[in-house]
This record gives sequence, C-alpha cells and structure tokens, in this order.
Amino acid sequence: MITLPTCVSLRAISLLALALTLTGAAAKTQRLHIATAAIVVSRWPYLPGSLLPLRVEGITPPYSVSILGPGRLLNGSTYEVPITSRGGTALLAIGNARGLGATHLRIAAPPASDHPLLFVASYDEGLVLHDERSFSVVGVLATGGVPSDVAVDRRGRIAVTDTQGTALTLASLSPWSVTRAGGVVTGDEVAVDETTHAIFVTDRDWNGLGALTRVGVDSSVARVSTGETAEGLAVDERRQIIYVANTNDGTVAVVDARSMRVIRRFPAVARVFSLALSPDGTRLYAISNEATDSPFGKAGEAIEISVDGPFPRIVARSGKLSFPLGVALDERTNTLFVGDEDRGAIDVLDARTLHPKRAVLTTCAIPWKLTLDSVSERLYVPCAGDNEIDVFDARSLRRVAHAPFATGAYPLAIAVWRP
Repeated sequence: MITLPTCVSLRAISLLALALTLTGAAAKTQRLHIATAAIVVSRWPYLPGSLLPLRVEGITPPYSVSILGPGRLLNGSTYEVPITSRGGTALLAIGNARGLGATHLRIAAPPASDHPLLFVASYDEGLVLHDERSFSVVGVLATGGVPSDVAVDRRGRIAVTDTQGTALTLASLSPWSVTRAGGVVTGDEVAVDETTHAIFVTDRDWNGLGALTRVGVDSSVARVSTGETAEGLAVDERRQIIYVANTNDGTVAVVDARSMRVIRRFPAVARVFSLALSPDGTRLYAISNEATDSPFGKAGEAIEISVDGPFPRIVARSGKLSFPLGVALDERTNTLFVGDEDRGAIDVLDARTLHPKRAVLTTCAIPWKLTLDSVSERLYVPCAGDNEIDVFDARSLRRVAHAPFATGAYPLAIAVWRP
C-alpha cells in the first residue's frame, strides 16, 4: 500500500488536487491540515475480472476517486479490473477536504490453465490463487463479496460463494473469464456435481431459514428450504442426492438434486456443521460443532451414519471433541480428519470406528474447512486465525516442505485444480 505524502508523483498530485476541487475544498484559510488517506489493497496483484470494493482509512466519505490506468469505478466505490487486462498497474487516488491518498495497484496476467493451482477462499481478500508446487501466489481474484468457500470442477470452472451477499462468482480457466450468478443468498458451502455440472450452495439464511440453491449450466437458479441455518453439504453424484447440514436444528436434509425437493429430514447431532460422504455413497459423516468451554459446556463429536438402507441410522460415534469444525475423509486409508478450533489441531480417527488412530496433528489457529487431495495425497488445512495454509502428507501424516504458507486474510476453504 502506497500513500501520500510518502509516495509523491506529479500525476498523483494532479489527480488529488482535482479531487479536492471537485469536493469544494478550496483553501479558505491560510493553512490547510491535510490528513493522509490510505486505500487498502492486497499485497499481491489482482487478476482480470476482479471487483474490489474500496476500503479507505484515514478519511471518511464523501470523497472523490480518480483512476490512472486500466479499469473503471462502479457505483462510485468498487474498482473493476478489466477482463482483457494482461498485466500492469493502475494508480488509484482519493481525496476530500480532510485528506489525500493514492496507491499503486498491481494487475496480474490471467492464470495458466495447464499448471496445477490452489484456490483459497479468503474471507477478507477474495480468491487467492497459488502455484500448487511452490505455494507462491499467482494472483488474487477480488469477488466483490466475502468468500466462505470455493469449488473447482474438472473443466476448470471455479465457483466462489459470498457469505454476506446474493451472488455466486463463477470463473473459467480456459479461456479466463469471470461472471456472477445472482440469487444465491448468503452462500456458505459450495460443491459441483460432475455428472450434471450443476453447482450447489448452502444458504445460511433465506427468508429466516436455511436453504439449498442449485445453479445450472444455463445459469438457472433453483432453491429449496432445508431447515435452520444450512451450512455443510455433500453430493452423492451416483444417486443424485444432496445432503445438507442444518446447524441450528441439528438435522440433515436429503434433497433430490434434479427436482430440488426435500426427500426427508432426519435428526443427526446437535449443531451439525460439516459433512463428508464416502465415495460409494453409503456412509455419511457429520460433525457436531459444539465446544467444551461454551456456556452449555458440551463437547462436540463426529458421527457415522449409514445411508444405504431405507432409513438413515447412526452406526458409530467418536469420543468427545473439544470444538470440531471441518472434516475430510481419506477412503484409501480409512481415515477421518477433523479440525478442532479450540486446540488448533487435527483429530485423526478410524473412519470405521471413529476411534483415534494416532495422536492429534498440531496445526495453526482455527483450522476451518479441510480438503484432501487424493492425487497428491495431501491434506490441506486453511488456518483462519493465522492467515496460512498448513499441508500434511496424508500417508505419513508429516507436514510437507514449506508448509504452512502465507495466504489471504482469514482463509476458510481451499480447492485444488489439476489440468
């Protein structure tokens, strides 16, 4: 971030002088006391198609904004990076009677679709793209909202939620493009059905209840209410069934993916938060997001639900877990990984019995939505409290080289792209 007066250029000063003129800030006294304003941007370059709501520190609205270089201002407060950009910089200048500021914003070229990539949903910055091999940052796609989850399909189509808004950001790697699908309200988790290419999003709050939204390949939007505060989801592609965790009523809704009708709703566990489904669709794992140090003093747990019969039934329970959050299943080793917010750790459980397989893995603060990449056999852990991604070898359970690595602020989820 570069601000005046520490960064001075003739063109920036001209723009800022113009801003003062536009706001009627002509000098009426002999001395002006001008504050330093700052436009907050990422330390990494932005990707084409980014929508960056301007965050200004040091002065309060109203203020004037000028742009020198590519891009335009939408609604007076959001900077848009042209989708046609192939790299460069833009100077954003801001000012009013109380202060002046400017920043040089870097613009990256579109990411190469023939390289493995990591996509990190950063609550504060947008979608941060990393090189899968070196963990270095490729660029940031500012989505204009607050991402809570990300998914990528085999065709290189990326879906990013906005947990405080009403749109789903959709990007494509080849060729690079960015669009937005409206009508996706307070999106929490997102998953792609590779069979139909539909995208499913849980909506935490829709008309006072939780819901499941489907975005079709034709951008059509369908929605069904599922229960109170929809959070986790799991997709059974073979049977075209979507499971939705309704956190505040402790139930799991079973939704027909084609008709978007709730087939049944069954009790699972208190504050059911995250879900994982076995590849054959017969076992559903649910995580209770309760904490031992809460006012209720009740520990969380993991449960295994058999869903291959006429009625779901719980077949295994873990011991007490202090504050479980995310979950990932490694079918090849019959291991269930459960992140624990209270301890900054990963519980390693036997997926058949839910008994501990080994000592917990110590990781960084607030491990959120875990992701297991079956190709590299790596477990990715977004650590929201440390702005890092931790990475473990799923076989040896050792931390991989150069992990944890820095990413965008408050990372909540990660997806892996392999060409």
